[in-house]
Amino acid sequence: MRTIEHDGDDMTPRELRADVPALGDAAYFNFGAHGPSPEYVVEAAGSFVADHEYGSATTDPYEHAFETYEEVRERIAAFVGADPEEVALTESTSDGIARVASAIDWEPGDVVVRTDLEHPAGVLPWKRLEREGVEVRVLETDEGRVDRDEYAEAVTDARLVCFSAITWTHGTRLPVRDLVEIADDAGAFTLVDAVQSPGQVAMDVHEWGADAVAAAGHKWTLGPWGAGFLYVDRDAAADLAPRAVGYRGVTDPEGDEIEFKPGAGRFEVGTTTAAAHVGLVEALDAIDAVGIDAIESRIADLTDRLKAGVPDDRLLSPDAHESGLVTVDVDDPEATVDRLADEGVIVRSLPHPDGIRASVHAVSTEAEIDRLLDALDAEW
Repeated sequence: MRTIEHDGDDMTPRELRADVPALGDAAYFNFGAHGPSPEYVVEAAGSFVADHEYGSATTDPYEHAFETYEEVRERIAAFVGADPEEVALTESTSDGIARVASAIDWEPGDVVVRTDLEHPAGVLPWKRLEREGVEVRVLETDEGRVDRDEYAEAVTDARLVCFSAITWTHGTRLPVRDLVEIADDAGAFTLVDAVQSPGQVAMDVHEWGADAVAAAGHKWTLGPWGAGFLYVDRDAAADLAPRAVGYRGVTDPEGDEIEFKPGAGRFEVGTTTAAAHVGLVEALDAIDAVGIDAIESRIADLTDRLKAGVPDDRLLSPDAHESGLVTVDVDDPEATVDRLADEGVIVRSLPHPDGIRASVHAVSTEAEIDRLLDALDAEW
């Protein structure tokens, strides 16, 4: 697997930005949905496909793929604070959450608790389970915050609890460790949607203590689409039996009985390309070359600049820095998104709260923040 050369923290955010062809003249603030990739990330993914296909007549393509699976698994595990056997390679966060949801032997009357802040990735699998008699309990929140007492009451009899580490609606950081401990005391399985975390804040899934964490690399890490990953605690994995099963997820594909692999490996199914994950490794190397602390500090400075220019009654995200996601109240979000796009400023609208969201990355600039504020002046 080809890698770029980075020697420690040897790259600045501006240098990282220069490697991303998509970030030209537009002021791009939609990293919370899609982070355009550096050129070498795309090249690495393409090189894997070329090597895998062009060399397949003389090199065993399965051996090549499986060796690559393990290499990228180790790299992802190191990045999020996991052991390699606790990481499954998936397509997306939605994919990872759905795989966990389908691996539990649900019974009528079982309770799932989620917050009202979840992305559809953390909503639809549980909605589907309502057909099987599972109760889905939605915890109401206030301005992107979870009330601990109300949460503790809601999860008392829950079988599974699902919440986000960083909310896509407000950019608030939920107290993951505390919420996991409360759910653990209630005997509930904990599943964290962490897709807004990698690449903008430090991650340590062991410190969080959750049973499972789903994420992907196509946002803040600037990796390709299709590079999802799922952390599953090795003890928790023993009680999960995926319904989608294939030769990669079992110990003996030709055995008389299905014996799942230990750990998260049981969630992998069959033949897939490792190309997106090879690209993700390049992206993680670049993030590490800048340094996650430097990235978070830069994002804080830029979001402070943005929030200082937004009227207090229009700011829907916390005034103090928590993440690069900044949500702003406007009268007509869809029209505002279109108008800003015409001016070369890219943001997105949200279904809730009713506003627009700017995702500010370390590769953003002060000049772009000022362009966004100038463009929003017409809204106030």
